[in-house]
Amino acid sequence: CGGSASGKTTVATRIIEALDVPWVVLLSMDSFYKVLDEGQQALATRSDYNFDHPDAFDFELLVSVLRKLKKGKSVKVPVYDFTTHSRRREWKTVYGANVIVFEGILAFANKELLKLLDMKVFVDTDSDIRLVRRLQRDIMERGRDIVGVIKQYQKFVKPAFEQYIEPTVQVADIVVPRGGENSVALDLIVQHVHSQLEKVRGAGRLLLALASAHQGQPLPKTLSVLENTPQVRGMHTIIRNKDTTRDEFIFYSKRLMRLLIEHALSFLPLKSVTVETPQGTTYEGKRFHRQRITGVSILRAGETMEQALTAVCKDIRLGKILIQTNLDTGEPEVSAPPAPAWSPGSQAVRDQLSCPPQLHYLRLPTEISEDYVILMDSTVSTGAAAMMAVRVLLDHDVQEDRIFLLSLLMAEMGVHSVAYAFPRVRIITTAVDKRINEEFHIIPGIGNFGDRYFGTDGPSAWCESDGMDC
Repeated sequence: CGGSASGKTTVATRIIEALDVPWVVLLSMDSFYKVLDEGQQALATRSDYNFDHPDAFDFELLVSVLRKLKKGKSVKVPVYDFTTHSRRREWKTVYGANVIVFEGILAFANKELLKLLDMKVFVDTDSDIRLVRRLQRDIMERGRDIVGVIKQYQKFVKPAFEQYIEPTVQVADIVVPRGGENSVALDLIVQHVHSQLEKVRGAGRLLLALASAHQGQPLPKTLSVLENTPQVRGMHTIIRNKDTTRDEFIFYSKRLMRLLIEHALSFLPLKSVTVETPQGTTYEGKRFHRQRITGVSILRAGETMEQALTAVCKDIRLGKILIQTNLDTGEPEVSAPPAPAWSPGSQAVRDQLSCPPQLHYLRLPTEISEDYVILMDSTVSTGAAAMMAVRVLLDHDVQEDRIFLLSLLMAEMGVHSVAYAFPRVRIITTAVDKRINEEFHIIPGIGNFGDRYFGTDGPSAWCESDGMDC
């Protein structure tokens, strides 16, 4: 919080730079100005509208957006045009992050908003400096004239600061004199945020510990494993063999995918129907009733299952999610007894799950909330990416019990992690292996499925002439 042109955005940006953590959202109160009617629009054009009064802001929308962001949900944020004093037609989509930095002149002026703030920083800058900055900004960036800027400052900005903004310094946890130039204050803020992140990561590791505690326990009831027939075991033998050629690996993987998809569809709710046969008799059958099915692949390996899904589901809609786990975020080591590299309690596995996966790309069909969603990934080891993908679907109001997570191969740890976090998601696979190694590959496993399927597991793979685009 701070007066107009006090340097709030500069302070926020420098905090973000100094934090050096992935996935930070900067949210500005300026996005939440109310939509003006014709009379207010005319006043604004003449510099006679008070944009610094609490009534100028849509606090109801702002509080709603912040609440959703703190829960990790996606939100639509309005985009405000200061030249025309209006909201633009397009809104931007923002996802909940590790850190949310919120800034605005009246950031501390609403009781419901104050309850959502974990740390309150007031940027205190001399009034003369703020006036000079405002003149430069409004004239150069927003196309205003100097007479209008000074008129608005004297009539609205200065009185509003003294009445509504300056008194809120009393609720601040930290006051930053001189704004972005105060490196000592910024360092203190960054240290505090890092300490709060440690508490959050500790909670994440607790979830991991709880999920790991299920190792060796019976697999969850939400799991369904394809029957291990001689045919299925034979195909697993081929794709698990390191000497299997790429052509054979692709061919038998596709066969397994088809069987997996068919098995998954048997869990969809079916309605009894009676049809008439060509012989004029009736047949008592089953039919999927009303709801749509949408397939969503976790890129890149999950995309390999789309062909099998479209082959058995007519006119199915498809979406894609790209999720990656960043292992270079400077996570501190977890204090725990040493463990074998393959075990769920190993340091490598703990580090991977304590680094939050990051959403890099998302494309989902519209109106997905009522659909049954087939979420596809080739393999699930720790379950981190799968859990993030489920969370994204829940953010789009997909019902948890309508999400089917499909994978050719899963590790027990991944099964327990997903089932613990989302007990109503149905988990369907062709096989479950017991262990993962320090590289997060399933043991005995099939290696890196994406590399073997797409031919990116060695230099010679790029020379294969099988008709696939490189």
